[in-house]
Amino acid sequence: MNFQYFIKPKNKLVMGLVIAGAAISAATTFYGISQFGSLAKNAEPLSVETPPPRKITALGRLEPLGEVIRLGVSQTLDGDRIAKLLVKEGDRVKAGQLIAILDAGDRLKSALEEAKEKVKVAEASLAQVKAGAKSGEVAAQSATIGKLAAELQGNRVAQQATVDRIQAQSQGERTAQQATISRITAQWQGERKAQTATISRITAQWQGEKTAQTAAINKLKAESNNAETEYLRHRELVAEGAISNSVMDSKRLALETTRQQVKEAEANLSRINNTAKQQLEEAEANLARINSTAIQQLNEAEANLARINSTGIQQLNEAEANLDRIKNSGSEQGKEAQATLERIGEVRPVDIQAAQTEINSAIAQVKRAQTELNQAYIRTPNPGKILKIHTRPGEKISDDGIADVGETQQMVVVAEVYQTDISKIKVGQQAGVTSQAFSGELAGTVKEIGLKVSKQNVFSNQPGENLDSRVVEVKIHLNPEASKQVAGLTNLQVQVAVQN
Repeated sequence: MNFQYFIKPKNKLVMGLVIAGAAISAATTFYGISQFGSLAKNAEPLSVETPPPRKITALGRLEPLGEVIRLGVSQTLDGDRIAKLLVKEGDRVKAGQLIAILDAGDRLKSALEEAKEKVKVAEASLAQVKAGAKSGEVAAQSATIGKLAAELQGNRVAQQATVDRIQAQSQGERTAQQATISRITAQWQGERKAQTATISRITAQWQGEKTAQTAAINKLKAESNNAETEYLRHRELVAEGAISNSVMDSKRLALETTRQQVKEAEANLSRINNTAKQQLEEAEANLARINSTAIQQLNEAEANLARINSTGIQQLNEAEANLDRIKNSGSEQGKEAQATLERIGEVRPVDIQAAQTEINSAIAQVKRAQTELNQAYIRTPNPGKILKIHTRPGEKISDDGIADVGETQQMVVVAEVYQTDISKIKVGQQAGVTSQAFSGELAGTVKEIGLKVSKQNVFSNQPGENLDSRVVEVKIHLNPEASKQVAGLTNLQVQVAVQN
């Protein structure tokens, strides 16, 4: 079918433009597609970055390997004093090294020697029983009596030395306290004298200023009276017409000026009196305070002196009572030995058994005395460093013991890992440790993972922090360089990051 008759001349131009535009658009699209294909062939594949490994963070604390060991004493020696301290803070110690000797050491050593002597006595008795009534038996028993006498003499001499020591110690403390009382008295006298001088100075200064100001007032009053006389005389002259009003006005002004000066001078005198009274009251109050404080210090010092005297008398009485007990006990033992000498007779199995029992009992006493003596010599169970000394020579053993010991050559971080992260922690993982107390990051290795979940003990003190978190303790051993760097920072709070 032929449609040409529908196209008018004007519509032909429009159709041509549309066809041309479509052709240009198609060519442009084809060129773009061909160029994109070429770029796609030559483009390199995009690299995919591997995310960094996740770190497990936790709070922790520093402590030596094997934790901090607190050295103390047995309950039987609780309350005793330190006689000698053989180490100081920071010293390295070996396992079993002697670090302190208690005040009871001499007494327990004497008890051990006494127990050993009793063993010898019991052995000698057994030998006597076995030997029977022989000529040498009498000599053996005589020797036993001599040993007992020597033992009694030794114990008596040792206890007498204790009595003398207590007397000397009491005298020394009494002398020192009396010196303290003298010092307080002298200081009081000096301060009171100085304050009294201050009061005298203020009084003299007040009197001088008051006298000077009173003289000034009197002078001004005289000038005021003179000005008033002049004013009255000139007022009469003005009335008579002898002088002008201006002259009288100047005289009136002079009168008013002198009156004002008198008022100001009297106000200054009142101020001087008030100021001096206030200074005197303050100085007298200070003198009263000085007297009150000194009296209180003297009362306390005299009370301490009375306590020292009372304590010294009590200790001396106890030591003398012990000396009497030693004498009586030794006398009884001597009598028993003498009775044994007189009772020597036939050898019976029951006598041998009884003598052997005495030996066994004496040996048991030696072991017990040796054990008690060993307790008076404080030794370190493990090698390490003295971190803190709690009790010094002459002091009673405190509730914190004698000293803290720790092996700081190998420092350990006890990290509190949240229970939700503990499954990601493995032995051998590397860890970084930081803190504001040192620079840089310390390297360590996970060595031990706890087997119990407990409440968190280390906190960051940040707002909104959960104070009831459940954690597992993980022990991280620092390398030697890091351990050396923080060897003096036991119990330091640190931040831990474990490589997952």
